[in-house]
Amino acid sequence: MSEASAAGRKGLSPEEIVQRFRADVAKVRAEIGKMIVGQEEIVLGTLTCILANGNVLLEGVPGLGKTMLVRTISQVMDLDFSRIQFTPDLQPSDIVGTRVAVEDEAGRLRFDFNKGPVFANILLADEINRATPKTQSALLEAMAEKSVTVGDKTYKLDEPFFVMATQNPLEQEGTYPLPEAQLDRFLYKLIVPFPTLDELEVIMNRTTRGFKADVQKVIARDRLLEMRDEVLNVEIAAPVQRYALKILRATHPDMEEATPAVKRFVRNGGSPRGAQTILLTAKVMAMMDGRHHVAPEDIATTAVPSLRHRMILNFEGEAEGVKADDLLAEIVKKTPKG
Repeated sequence: MSEASAAGRKGLSPEEIVQRFRADVAKVRAEIGKMIVGQEEIVLGTLTCILANGNVLLEGVPGLGKTMLVRTISQVMDLDFSRIQFTPDLQPSDIVGTRVAVEDEAGRLRFDFNKGPVFANILLADEINRATPKTQSALLEAMAEKSVTVGDKTYKLDEPFFVMATQNPLEQEGTYPLPEAQLDRFLYKLIVPFPTLDELEVIMNRTTRGFKADVQKVIARDRLLEMRDEVLNVEIAAPVQRYALKILRATHPDMEEATPAVKRFVRNGGSPRGAQTILLTAKVMAMMDGRHHVAPEDIATTAVPSLRHRMILNFEGEAEGVKADDLLAEIVKKTPKG
């Protein structure tokens, strides 16, 4: 536990910790709302992943405000922001940085490390599936290990470190689909919906009439780290945890919990990381709702974004146009909570 967390807990009851957590999240969401129109589920899902110390994959067509969302979050939480536009010619050194030869005053050469854009608190990896697997793997190390290796040296990334990756579902030519192991590194996959008519009207008024939102810092990074520690102490009763585990097992076609549709259309189900994601993000949901314990409803809410990218359809499922969300909705509905 961080020193900030220990200091924040001193003299506070669990109920007071929860209420302070809930109030801070409400302030963050309200401040983000000054800039971002609608997209409440995407904002909530992204904040949930940040508070659960994980990364998020966003899928949506261009122009829906994904970059603006990440930049706004960085301002509200006083975090360093960086953006990488992924392209087929992008190299790992373009992400992590490179060692360059520098001549000192005596004419001797030394190697200095020039940090890449990955050295930030929040990194937007735009259209990550356009980069080659070699470049994608460089980002994978940063996501998994919170560090990068250049030559024989390893450099730790500052905490917090959060990756928000995007991919365009419409264009597949010239892309490199993320392998299953790399998809598993993302806590959530969120589907960014197209704005409603009313939301589009507000967006047009803001973007074509010189609107400037005054977004302020609401919480400091030390408070964010403290909130992440507080999430870990939320209680989960054994039956509630088993409910999450049964949902995970139901995504595997060879398990007894699997539904007929899963047995027919799914090739591989979610890994144990899927269950970890459900439980961690359910803790965040509980805190946001003013509780210090996870309810079955929290598990049901977090199951779909936690597992939709971890379920791999078979050939028949792909041919039939089956959606993982529909399979998961059926799993959640049929899995007993007790």
